[in-house]
Amino acid sequence: MSTLTPAKPDRAVAAHRRRVLLASLVGSALEWYDFYLYGTAAALVFNKIIFPSFDATASLLASFGTLAIGYFVRPLGGVVFGRLGDLFGRKRVLVLTLLVMGASTVGMALVPTYDQAGVLAPVLLVVLRAIQGLGAGAEYGGAAVLAAEFSEPRRRGLFGAAPSIGVYIGILMASGVFALVTRLPEDQFLAWGWRIPFAASVVVIGVALVIRLRLTESPAFEAAQERTEATEVSPVRDVVRHEWKAGLVVFGLQTAQNVVAYLNLTFLAAYLTDTLKMSSSTGPLAVTVGTAVTAVTLVLFGHLTDRVGRKPVALAGIVFSAAFVFPYFWVIDHTHSSLAVTLVVVASMGIGVGCMFAPQAAYYSELFTARSRFTGLALYREAAGAVTGGLTPLIAIGLVAAAGDRSWGVALFVIAACLIGGVAVALGPETRGRDLAATTVAELRASTGTYR
Repeated sequence: MSTLTPAKPDRAVAAHRRRVLLASLVGSALEWYDFYLYGTAAALVFNKIIFPSFDATASLLASFGTLAIGYFVRPLGGVVFGRLGDLFGRKRVLVLTLLVMGASTVGMALVPTYDQAGVLAPVLLVVLRAIQGLGAGAEYGGAAVLAAEFSEPRRRGLFGAAPSIGVYIGILMASGVFALVTRLPEDQFLAWGWRIPFAASVVVIGVALVIRLRLTESPAFEAAQERTEATEVSPVRDVVRHEWKAGLVVFGLQTAQNVVAYLNLTFLAAYLTDTLKMSSSTGPLAVTVGTAVTAVTLVLFGHLTDRVGRKPVALAGIVFSAAFVFPYFWVIDHTHSSLAVTLVVVASMGIGVGCMFAPQAAYYSELFTARSRFTGLALYREAAGAVTGGLTPLIAIGLVAAAGDRSWGVALFVIAACLIGGVAVALGPETRGRDLAATTVAELRASTGTYR
């Protein structure tokens, strides 16, 4: 019996870490399930029943305008909920963001049409979209912080890949559910079918809520609380005044990753069908395969960061994406082959995005001190998302039009984004092994390289 006693706490800790990993993954999956649902509905549904107009283009622009609102309010959500997370704990705020985000998505399933409620219909949708964006603005940041702070230092990169994997699982779930309901007759799809995926998010909310309520508070947060008086903590002030260099690294890497990711997730389908006149199924199929492959490569690259460091893996993704973008478009433009398109999308997402995205939970968490980590990660990450996430498809479409339906302008845009990200990461520190309980920048820097 005595030989088993020491192992019990280790088993309990390991079991709790698995719950944290699952909680991080499920929360991120819900976030991107919700967001991808809205993007799909904006293109297929809302422009027809919520924003009716005699001008189809005007209706579509109004519908996509509400899509952009979600991106623009995310930094505000990151500041508000991130600050609460740094002051009162990660667990409480992640339960709150889950409820805010989930309730707004379920509410969208109940929004009346324009014919039923007039102008109240688009007003309700815009309000719900803004609320959804506020909650989502802190969801990935909180999940990343929680995953990193509960992990063993030697496995922080691997463990921290969980919320990134959740992003792609959420996209797969949303695309799969919407693919099913679009098989309904169009009148039934527009009348009630499109509401099913939004209402179904209540299932994911319930699962995630049960998991998160069973978690304890982050040990790094509790250690920092014991060493810091509450009156001394001002997360927003600290990340702006004292930790802005870390913020620039986050903003730069996020800019590169967002541009490459949204090139594949949002722009490509429109480019294939509108410019190259390929089948409308080619883009979604390629993205689905690329998303599934990326969910796997994130695990591999996350593990690699624990061996070689965060910077080399992130820089490899940036360099690959910049070098690959012209071959990427050459293959697409000259082959017009669905198989070829799928292969280059798999490479762009699985290698380029995978290398840039996999280190982020560990890397971003290690860049900030414990008392302002949640705020800093969410603020700078979502600020980059507001600039590049919502605008990348519009910029890319404009560049194609300006270049006479050719892709070289978009390729240069991707290279410029990668240059920004490459400079930011190259000038930033290597963070592998940092003590996440450090409460000052000096302590954090001094703790780098504490394991090999």
